[in-house]
Amino acid sequence: MASTDEQHLAAPVPELHGDGIRLRMWDADSDADVADWLRGITDPEFQRWNTPLKPVTDLDSARESLRTKARETVEGTSVTYCVVDATSGAVLGSIGLQAIEPVLSVGRVGYWVLPEARGRRVAVRALNLASRWAHTQLRLHRLELGHALGHDASCRVAELCGYRYEGTLRGAMFASGRHDDFRDVHLHGRLATDPVPS
Repeated sequence: MASTDEQHLAAPVPELHGDGIRLRMWDADSDADVADWLRGITDPEFQRWNTPLKPVTDLDSARESLRTKARETVEGTSVTYCVVDATSGAVLGSIGLQAIEPVLSVGRVGYWVLPEARGRRVAVRALNLASRWAHTQLRLHRLELGHALGHDASCRVAELCGYRYEGTLRGAMFASGRHDDFRDVHLHGRLATDPVPS
């Protein structure tokens, strides 16, 4: 991070607490974290809607993926939180703020939830918590959320968290499991000046 204006991600990135969950950094040196990251990235429902740029197929590639996430946090371009239950500490999923652009004051959010944690509004709670932090502490004006056309569950999460539907981006995301084919994306946005969802 070259200048003061770009120093949105203070080191260390703070843990976030609220609504029965805690957001903490993933730990590439933790075998348990690496295993949970691998489970999330290789889950069939995740892979149905997401195609990572670099395949994560085993523990070694999962660990390297988490190390990349840690480097990006140090560089100030993204932060990826592990979502855990506030009481038990059990890993529930992941939420990230990527493509942070301090000059334009914008970032892009993404999330996934482990199979056993679905149906408990984990994504809604995590997105609300992370969005509040991004708007107030990072002082980002605009947050964007894009999901593959047809991903109705992600669309509901976006709407519940105050991310307004703004349109469809043609061919803006890789097709499932492909790097040579594309699909359309629903774009949602939330501004720091938008009403905070109840």
